[in-house]
Amino acid sequence: MSGELQLDKRLRLCAEFVRRGSIPADIGTDHAYLPVWLCRSGICPSAIASDINPDPLSRGRQTVENAGLSDKIELRLSDGLREIKENEADDIIIAGMGGETIAKIIGDCPYAKNRGKRFILQPMTRSEVLTEYLCENGFSIIAQDCCVASNKCYTVMCVNFTGDIKNTDELFYYTGILNPENETHRRFMQGHIERLRKKAKGDARFDALADRLEEYCGDR
Repeated sequence: MSGELQLDKRLRLCAEFVRRGSIPADIGTDHAYLPVWLCRSGICPSAIASDINPDPLSRGRQTVENAGLSDKIELRLSDGLREIKENEADDIIIAGMGGETIAKIIGDCPYAKNRGKRFILQPMTRSEVLTEYLCENGFSIIAQDCCVASNKCYTVMCVNFTGDIKNTDELFYYTGILNPENETHRRFMQGHIERLRKKAKGDARFDALADRLEEYCGDR
């Protein structure tokens, strides 16, 4: 690979949550840009890049080979984490999927409740469904941030299992631990408000939730 690989802001934000010295597994890797960047940057000594389909995995393999990292990054065909063993990865990145799909991957993982594991999650849609799943199944959000890439606002959550089952207010599913004083965080939550307003055309309950979320964000 000629030149320095640059991650877009969405993947770069995911990379910021990866622990230095950890072995990451990038689930749904597609081009394997993130594992290559992490290994090239010296953040991670090795990595696993997996995908459920052969074609994206083939593209990832090409990226890895071009980067000269075939000895550090293993490409693996896997449905979620089914082919990733518990002792093979510390930080598990699941990015670029819907919130429901991410929740299912975690739910299907037999070692997801290993407290030493960290999950770095970037839902493309329905982040509230993912946050609800995490709260109801004993996972806590360690850190959360947002970024804008290609004029779209995304959130990334770093979570692990603590066993703390949260019977939290529904509003939390839309806010997570985002800070309403942060402009990018507010932009992400504004997206939720707009979607809730559309849903309210069929169910007025969503209007009330949108009102509460607007109040949380404040008039800034």
